[in-house]
Amino acid sequence: MTSYRQPGLVLTDRRFTVPLDHAAPEGERIEVYGREVVASDKAGADLPWLVYLEGGPGFGARRFIGRQAWLGRAVQEYRVLLLDQRGTGHSTPANRQTLPLRGTPRQQADYLAHFRADSIVKDCELIRKRLTGGAPWTVLGQSFGGFCATHYLSTAPEGLRAVLITGGLPSLHATADEVYRAAYPRIRRKVEAHYARYPQDVERARRIAAHLAERPATLPSGALLTPQAFQSLGILLGGGEGTHQLHLLLEEAFVLTPAGPALSDAFLENVQAVLSYAGHPLYAVLHEAIYAQGQAQGHGPTAWAAERVRAEFPRFDADKTLAGDEPLLFTGETVHPWHFETDPALRPLRETAQLLAERTDWAPLYDAGRLAANAVPVAAAVYHDDMYVDTAHSLETARAIRGLRTWVTDEFEHDGVRASGPRVLDRLLALARGEI
Repeated sequence: MTSYRQPGLVLTDRRFTVPLDHAAPEGERIEVYGREVVASDKAGADLPWLVYLEGGPGFGARRFIGRQAWLGRAVQEYRVLLLDQRGTGHSTPANRQTLPLRGTPRQQADYLAHFRADSIVKDCELIRKRLTGGAPWTVLGQSFGGFCATHYLSTAPEGLRAVLITGGLPSLHATADEVYRAAYPRIRRKVEAHYARYPQDVERARRIAAHLAERPATLPSGALLTPQAFQSLGILLGGGEGTHQLHLLLEEAFVLTPAGPALSDAFLENVQAVLSYAGHPLYAVLHEAIYAQGQAQGHGPTAWAAERVRAEFPRFDADKTLAGDEPLLFTGETVHPWHFETDPALRPLRETAQLLAERTDWAPLYDAGRLAANAVPVAAAVYHDDMYVDTAHSLETARAIRGLRTWVTDEFEHDGVRASGPRVLDRLLALARGEI
């Protein structure tokens, strides 16, 4: 272990070896990384543990500097573990460079089938026992981390002292199709709200999309920027500052060159920073798999649900929009087959992704009976009209988990736990403890 300091904190790198397949513990093993964080004045104290599960899938735990965001509140009373879920961050990587070591696309898909919430929670349980001596810990789950926390409650509640969920109460039974059927109207509302705030962006977005329809651009990474890829910038609209970030991005799109107007280098560089999957390829590869629960739960293959369901909402069709005079609609966190053609970080994984999209043998993720008998204190922040997680789905699940207390708010967007400083975490702790 290596320990070092940031202002007011002591940090320790921790590495854990876990089975790739927890059903075969004597088989292949992979590494999972966690960053322990404790207040410098409490470094030697016997503190309870809080493990943070990042959103995603496919993102390592957020890299804080000092006591940023919610972390300053957490270290007042906890020893915190910022966990890089399997395949992410400093854990054994899974990306276009490493996955060929697994063999064929079929072998890669079989390998990645072990990278969902069920395996992540089993990793957590092994790690908890090593760190706490068997004592339960508190889980803070953001977005997909909340999906993992809900699975945790379904399968290993004995390991939990309390669960705090922010923007991540999943439907217990919705198929991927149903998730996206609920998502597209929310996305449209976010886009319409953006245009109401920045009406000048209506013309700007149409102009950029029309330009790309005639001349798709190549980003510095080699990725192809098509009108459909440009629409993906709507992923920004799920964050508290996203509408302003999108506006600032659009306003610098064009420069005048000897050959006429062209998309600026600065614009293309900034678009790449938003759209590239190079740093988090599992987000695209496994995104729809996080909703899959197998044929026993009435789920078929995910089969590119976001792409298929999009056809039910023709206003999101860029070609049809450009043929008319309506504002262009951006999309959100939807993943489409063409992502695996346009993004060089994903192109080598397109066969693997296709095999995962066809898979039907996923295990169920949630145990409704066990959740109905829950005895663990649980508090959840539900962000009203969250672009990424459906409010109605979240509230239905909240009612299905015994004792869960919700805080429904439209003060924050999906990133509220980070954007609010200590406020969201402080409120959830108070709810879980019955202080309010």
